[in-house]
Amino acid sequence: MIAFPAGVRVWIAGGVTDMRRGMNTLALTVQQGFGRDPHAGEIFCLRARKGDLVKLLWHDGVGMSLYTRRFEAGKCIWPTSGSGEAVHISAA
Repeated sequence: MIAFPAGVRVWIAGGVTDMRRGMNTLALTVQQGFGRDPHAGEIFCLRARKGDLVKLLWHDGVGMSLYTRRFEAGKCIWPTSGSGEAVHISAA
């Protein structure tokens, strides 16, 4: 299990993302599309068009990590924003 630090901000990308993209291109998408720094320690969640694949991008201060989760059965329910931008979620 991956232990993310307490209080880390999680951003969910509204809309869909091309899942053929790798770590560097996704980091560029976060920087240009959302106006966020991909190296700031925040977690960015991106979803495939069909909803069966999710990628998480996270920089832990040492290096960038890319986590991929494919759902064998079912799909991921994804929140959307009216403008299609990134949505911030928190535990509080």
